[in-house]
Amino acid sequence: MDIPEGAAAYLRHLAEVRRLSPATVRAYRSDLDELAAACDGVELAAVDLEDLRDWLWRAVQRGDSRATIARRTAAVRGFFAWATETGVIAEDPSLRLVAPKRGKTLPKVATAETLRELLDGLASAAADGDPVALRDHAMLELLYGAAVRVSELCGLDVDDLDHDRRTARVLGKGAKERVVPFGLPALRAIDAYAVRGRPALLARRADDTGTPALFLGARGARIGPRAVYELVTRRLGPELGGQVGPHALRHSAATHLLDGGADLRAVQEMLGHASLGTTQIYTHVSSERLAASYRLAHPRA
Repeated sequence: MDIPEGAAAYLRHLAEVRRLSPATVRAYRSDLDELAAACDGVELAAVDLEDLRDWLWRAVQRGDSRATIARRTAAVRGFFAWATETGVIAEDPSLRLVAPKRGKTLPKVATAETLRELLDGLASAAADGDPVALRDHAMLELLYGAAVRVSELCGLDVDDLDHDRRTARVLGKGAKERVVPFGLPALRAIDAYAVRGRPALLARRADDTGTPALFLGARGARIGPRAVYELVTRRLGPELGGQVGPHALRHSAATHLLDGGADLRAVQEMLGHASLGTTQIYTHVSSERLAASYRLAHPRA
């Protein structure tokens, strides 16, 4: 079996058995495609540790980040572990492949005042009833108010919202479903969009089949992550100094919850993190903010 054939079977395993997110599967596919190109013509069973080290060395020489190289290492180690377990190869050549330690970088977080001004501005822009402005306001209110991922936001259907309880049912990583709360400002923005915005966007569809999707694009189909990324970058990027995506609103929501005294495990459940350690990075963000405030304000700092 060659590498492309083995990689195709492994990626099906990730998508159908382990139920990893499409984005993760795409990233692993890209990594394994590059490995196949680097080991052109080499059978899967013939790949050895030196081949893998040479492949990673090329990535280092190319200037790939430590995070990217760490992901590449995880991709090939998972691939060869699967190939060994399923009997495709006899020995795993990746066992002694070491990934560089990932640098710890704190996520970009907007202040509560910055987000209040941003969302108030979106509300004003939506006041004249423009359907796209109504949609944009509702999406950003929900991204921040419920701390959802962009894929979860785009995947929402109309029936996934409980307006009385102010909750949304989202499908997270690994096809895990959870229910998240959102606030009154988000509810008002969603209701305004549902009444005046969504019907107008739905009317732009090329056919009259309809769609259950909550948030629609300019042509009436389910909105995609790229459009949401562009919106957040355009609106929030200038405030945070560069290219930012929807995750900045999720980071900000988590940090503000902890700043306000929310329990760490409650925040973990809301975010849908499998590990508490993933959520704990936001405690470091809160500590950094506290330290910065202390240095600015305390006379003995």
